[in-house]
Amino acid sequence: MREVIVIGGGVVGLASAWWLLEAGFGVTLLERDALLGTGASFRNGGQLSYRYVAPFADAGVPLKALRWLLQKDGPLRFRPEADRRQWRWLAQFMAHCDAGIHRRTTARLLQLGELSRTAMGQLDDIFPRAQYGWREAGKLVVYRSGKLFDAAAARAEASADAGAEVLSAAACVAAEPALAAAQAVLAGGVFNRAEAVADCHDFCTGLGERLRAHPRFRGIVRAEARGFLLEKGRVAWLDTSAGMLAADDYVLAAGIRSRSLAATAGIYLPLYPLKGYSLSAPVRPGDCPPAISVTDFERKVLYARIGDQLRVAAMVDMVGEDVSLDAGRIAGLLRQARAVMPRAADYEQLSAWAGLRPATPGSAPIIGATPLGNLWLNVGHGPLGFTFACGTASILAAVMRGQAPPISLEGLALRG
Repeated sequence: MREVIVIGGGVVGLASAWWLLEAGFGVTLLERDALLGTGASFRNGGQLSYRYVAPFADAGVPLKALRWLLQKDGPLRFRPEADRRQWRWLAQFMAHCDAGIHRRTTARLLQLGELSRTAMGQLDDIFPRAQYGWREAGKLVVYRSGKLFDAAAARAEASADAGAEVLSAAACVAAEPALAAAQAVLAGGVFNRAEAVADCHDFCTGLGERLRAHPRFRGIVRAEARGFLLEKGRVAWLDTSAGMLAADDYVLAAGIRSRSLAATAGIYLPLYPLKGYSLSAPVRPGDCPPAISVTDFERKVLYARIGDQLRVAAMVDMVGEDVSLDAGRIAGLLRQARAVMPRAADYEQLSAWAGLRPATPGSAPIIGATPLGNLWLNVGHGPLGFTFACGTASILAAVMRGQAPPISLEGLALRG
């Protein structure tokens, strides 16, 4: 039996560990934090958006980004770093701001989304969805600009997605009464019934319990991964704060930390930490929280009810590996939430969070082999880690067994 060390105890690492166990591997999980799912998996938007997967990089994004930077509560903030990785990533991102590349990548990610939907369903017998707050809430993307709404409506009507429904502003409010205060500024929206929300942290905690009960699971090592030691083109050891660890294979699924760890093996990973924020506020009797997951397209703000909490998530800060809470960004997000959904929750009791989403320039994750024969990747999911985790884990398990992946790896594999 091949023994594997999976590095990273977030949703991607945990899903990787489970699928590898089911594929017949012995698995050890390495996680530096005391609890599982405490990084980008902790208080993210909770989205399982299998159809809403279009890459951030697109033909008009550079000009939009300049406008966003000038807005007080704009969705983007940029702080230049004396770090060539930032500038290299930005150059690659600009190269992906092309309509043709955007279409091809979107098609790949839609395939991955459907695979991930199916893969999550494979857990139902051992991990009931109610245990992590799963709801098929549907997703409503609302637009303020008539021009943007008309373009989105045309795309929805021209697509083969029978689940997409174009709604007027009044119909948006009829479908989701929590939007009543914003009706005057809305042009309309596109609704997809097949999308879901869930608590990613609860999913991580519950999947961790299933791992511990699996006969091939070797346990969790609570330690910091420091780097790889190589011999003859392979990883011989993993250096950690708990000492040297050895296995037959190693899987790197450590979020943004993966880029520094890969560098110790001479591998460049095109990852950058896109910092995002969320607010969680309790829903009281008499409040009007959204039953549907709502995305305010121009503001890039997401609203969803997860259990007894309203989750509001937003923003892309390109400020390096900084997870501190920016008071101005939190205040701006709260202003927008109060304006759009003033009666959705008790905003006086909110808690704030920030996390780093490890994104590739083109938004597609990197899965599978590296130039080193026993080092494997499952990285770069950006804001869609929860959405894609089960699908990319199933791909990883297949390729590590020498099988054909369930979907093509074109655009999803590490480039040389």
